[in-house]
Amino acid sequence: MASLYSNRKSSTPLKKAFKEPFDTAVFTTKFVLDDKKDITYVTHESDDGAWQFFSDDEFSDFEKVAKVVGLGEMLEKDKTVLELADMPVAHYAYRKNISDEWTIKKQAE
Repeated sequence: MASLYSNRKSSTPLKKAFKEPFDTAVFTTKFVLDDKKDITYVTHESDDGAWQFFSDDEFSDFEKVAKVVGLGEMLEKDKTVLELADMPVAHYAYRKNISDEWTIKKQAE
């Protein structure tokens, strides 16, 4: 994999790395993969530790828009998600667009 730098204007390499291997299955949507929308919402699920990567698109039936890919594919699409590599289980992060800073919060129990 190419060097993992942020898409932001800074050329400083990110010091974070996911503990999960690049081939770990993660969840996303057709909006992120097929429509190439920005990743604006990421969850690290409390029940199984799964990662999910979403755009700001709304949907009522996840099964109709869901895609399962390797974590490495998400990093290739948007290297700024590396900023979330150490986000604890049971947390989520959101932002307005790819150039915005992530806000991280604990999921409601």
